[in-house]
Amino acid sequence: MKAKFQAIKGMNDFLPEHTAAWQKLEGLLRSLMKQYGYHEIRMPIVEKTSLFKRSIGEVTDIVEKEMYTWTDLNEDSLTLRPEGTASCVRAGIEHGLLYNQQQKLWYMGPMFRREKPQKGRYRQFHQLGVEAFGYEGPDVDVEQILLTHRLWQAIGIEDNVVLHINSLGDSDCRAKYRELLIEFFKENEDQLDEDSLRRLESNPMRILDSKNSAMRSLIEQAPKLNEHLDEASQVHFELLKQRLEAAGIRFIVNPCLVRGLDYYNRTVFEWMTDKLGAQGTICAGGRYDGLTEQLGGQATPACGFAMGIERIVALLEGSDFFADLDDEPHIYLIHLGEKAELKATVLAEKLRTQLPNLRLMVNHGGGNFKKQFKKADRSGALLALILGDDEVDKGIANVKFLREKREQVEVQQSELGDFVANELKL
Repeated sequence: MKAKFQAIKGMNDFLPEHTAAWQKLEGLLRSLMKQYGYHEIRMPIVEKTSLFKRSIGEVTDIVEKEMYTWTDLNEDSLTLRPEGTASCVRAGIEHGLLYNQQQKLWYMGPMFRREKPQKGRYRQFHQLGVEAFGYEGPDVDVEQILLTHRLWQAIGIEDNVVLHINSLGDSDCRAKYRELLIEFFKENEDQLDEDSLRRLESNPMRILDSKNSAMRSLIEQAPKLNEHLDEASQVHFELLKQRLEAAGIRFIVNPCLVRGLDYYNRTVFEWMTDKLGAQGTICAGGRYDGLTEQLGGQATPACGFAMGIERIVALLEGSDFFADLDDEPHIYLIHLGEKAELKATVLAEKLRTQLPNLRLMVNHGGGNFKKQFKKADRSGALLALILGDDEVDKGIANVKFLREKREQVEVQQSELGDFVANELKL
């Protein structure tokens, strides 16, 4: 017996019963991007490995453990993208979109990390990424937070998420703070776990983000970056908080909220929930004014965020948001007889042309009227159009109401489009 092929662990199929929900959420995200003036950019899912090593850092878990990397026939090291920001910046530099310009860009698609698969964390996962280039002030930081807040309101999870914010300051104050952290954690080295010991010299700020509950007390005693901010960063952060308060956005200042990469600065934020177990962050963002220059472009202020689509879908399971997905056909066209079969195809195309929003399914595979009516009922259609050879000769179609107790009616084929439009409010 031949072995059956199965999907790679952590890389999931999305069946028709699931894709309608994804399409509804994706459609809302696209509308939201237009509402705020962001334009879509699409990047390849494969990039040179050096792009991610330079942007993410060689001493991060992503680069050391999680990237899907291989050498191709030209001896180039290539990687499936583990995140989108580096690719977006690379594209902006390559096509001259960033220098002395302001750009608001977004993208959506699969990312890849070889992590241990669990709920909310997969090896192929999907993200919405939003990036704004050329804006220095906190106003764009606030706008992106407001954009995400509007999404939570639209999908009905506003009460299930909490905004955490912090400031990372500039590179100079962060370098001084890094030394303070190393000194503190070295004094308490016996309390560090294996991951934290590995990060101590290379990436000490990531220790603050440890999920190890046994280290929580130690981390709370560590020096706080927001107590060592430069003056400009303090002003930026105060303006950010003032604007959020003016907009009615509740937030928690979380001094342990950090990013372990040098190009991040000033604002960082995360939307968190307690409804998904350990995978509590559904959206994370902040400023990364140093990345464009780090990847070979001119210095460009930038701010962005990414959100995990799978985690949002998981939060929405059982909610009203997916109650009416508009995926079922409006009409199921039943036909019996040679002339009726020929006419059914022509009539269906005519109706689709006249009513572009009409969802119409034509019966295929034959079957008597009884079998076709069963198919029509299972399809979820509201109406059944019935054609036999007699109806073709008379130029009519019979309409049966599948979800209402109404008498079947006879409609002239020439008037069928207007009848359907009126009944279905198309």
